[in-house]
Amino acid sequence: MTDGVPAAPGIRTWFRSGPEGFVLLAGRCTTCGALSFPPLAFPGCPDPDCEGLEQRPHPLSTTGTLWSYTDARYVPPPPYPRPPDTEFSPYALAAVELAAERMIVLGQVAPDVETSDLRVGMAMELVPGILVSATGERERVWNWRPTATATSDSAAVHA
Repeated sequence: MTDGVPAAPGIRTWFRSGPEGFVLLAGRCTTCGALSFPPLAFPGCPDPDCEGLEQRPHPLSTTGTLWSYTDARYVPPPPYPRPPDTEFSPYALAAVELAAERMIVLGQVAPDVETSDLRVGMAMELVPGILVSATGERERVWNWRPTATATSDSAAVHA
């Protein structure tokens, strides 16, 4: 990423930062155009009626509508990362229906947004976020944020 924070392992091909800003990358079937997020990790098409085998990266909308949300108030069990000697902080998860594609993408809500600030149907936007791994390393992820309180980057959070 442009600020030197690497993407979290396992999701390095799911987003990028470039001239169009910070975007999630779906896989788009070259035969029928069907989209898959996250991109498929094997040759094929997400549409069972299509025999296409190739996908190309396709940038997704960066805005959408809050479809559903919840708060996570328990410490996730291993193997989920968490820096040692840190106190767990509850966080919110959001399912956002993307504006153009009408697909729903799940992600953590920016850490400075409270669950009580969220309302189904509100406008949301994609922002880069930081996850602090179990070893204390900062890793790039994505967050959702209500558009009215958007900023360029989310504060660091501990998973």
